[in-house]
Amino acid sequence: MQKTQKLTLAVLIQAALISTAYASEQSEAKGFVEDAEGTVLFRTGFIDRDKKGGNADNRSTAQSAIFDLESGYTKGIVGFGVGLVGDASFKLGDNKHAGNNMIPRESLNGEDGEGDTYDHWARGGANVKARISNTEVRYGTQVLDLPVLASNTGRMVPEYFTGVLATSREIKGLELTAGKFTKDQMSEQINTDGNELDRAVVWGAKYKFNDQLNASYYGLDSKNALERHYVNANYKQALANNSSLTYDFSGYHTEWDKGAGVSSSTLDSNSDDRSNNIWALSGTYNQGPHSVMLAYQQSTGNSGYAYGENADGFQSIYLPNSYLSDFNGRDEKSAQIQYNLDFSGYGIPGLNWTSAYVYGWDIDTKTDNKAKESEIFNQVKYTAQSGFAKDASLRLRYSHYRNDNAYAQDYYMPDTNEWRIFLDIPVKLF
Repeated sequence: MQKTQKLTLAVLIQAALISTAYASEQSEAKGFVEDAEGTVLFRTGFIDRDKKGGNADNRSTAQSAIFDLESGYTKGIVGFGVGLVGDASFKLGDNKHAGNNMIPRESLNGEDGEGDTYDHWARGGANVKARISNTEVRYGTQVLDLPVLASNTGRMVPEYFTGVLATSREIKGLELTAGKFTKDQMSEQINTDGNELDRAVVWGAKYKFNDQLNASYYGLDSKNALERHYVNANYKQALANNSSLTYDFSGYHTEWDKGAGVSSSTLDSNSDDRSNNIWALSGTYNQGPHSVMLAYQQSTGNSGYAYGENADGFQSIYLPNSYLSDFNGRDEKSAQIQYNLDFSGYGIPGLNWTSAYVYGWDIDTKTDNKAKESEIFNQVKYTAQSGFAKDASLRLRYSHYRNDNAYAQDYYMPDTNEWRIFLDIPVKLF
């Protein structure tokens, strides 16, 4: 493991020193102030989970302002800059049944997150950055988008990681990544290390062979938790009549450290030698505004796939069968059909509709190795294309989720109907 990390870092350093195959980003730097950018996203969010079988419902509504402020880079061989990410929020209504990682709760009897919901709260942090040629190193509070360590952005405010991340694009089409993170603040947490991350080392590479073929690999070593690897390949085949067929393969291999704590209910807590493989293959046919996707996903090993045990925020599962449920139980197989309609082809640009059905079977539980689950998913999103509200978007999402009692009671969530409504209004500050 350490040899792999050192090799990746060595490649990053070497790439920064060699002559590039295309223009250097740093050579085009305009200055610390001249290239500065700042945005604030005003978000109104609502999530309602109607849980069946006598289970308590969750319902949360809040308003947030999410800031992203970035300086430019100073001129010279090495450019320097700073950044700031953060959010300020307040709840709408009493939110007595709050949950869903939306609104933080006060401490109660020494237990974090067990008391009343906060009326208002603010979070965030700064980062510093340096760039040479096409290689950037950033240290501080960041929002991550890596398949093995991804910030949860599906709630009111994003999840923040604190650490260092290096990204190099010295060779055209190739992007190399390496980093180390020591803090993880989930979306509903006030504590900057509320998820108690020990140390997570990440590395990876993605390469664009041509306009049709892309591939990537990423790795993660989370101390006292797990080791995870991710691979992906994506190929787009052009067909007649302006149609196309896209093939996508993705998969994870996870091995847990011996003695690692069990925090996810999808796991086999009786095994001290736990591992999981989960992979998916999908094909998407596109014809103008219409797209149809078929996907098959399968999990093997003595554990289901889990995302909470490396102090991650539940978003690092870059697989197609992932909506309200991720269809990631032990030994689970699942299949999906999805339909997407882009209404710009019918004179309504900015309007998009997605509908999907996912069915999972052969889930291995304590009492049943043939348990099942299913989900019907629908989402409508409209983004304003012009005028004073340009880029503002309204998203309505509904999931109808059902499963067998053997899976719901011992491992996963109960039957649930979920609504999500998000209104996003981005404002460019400078």
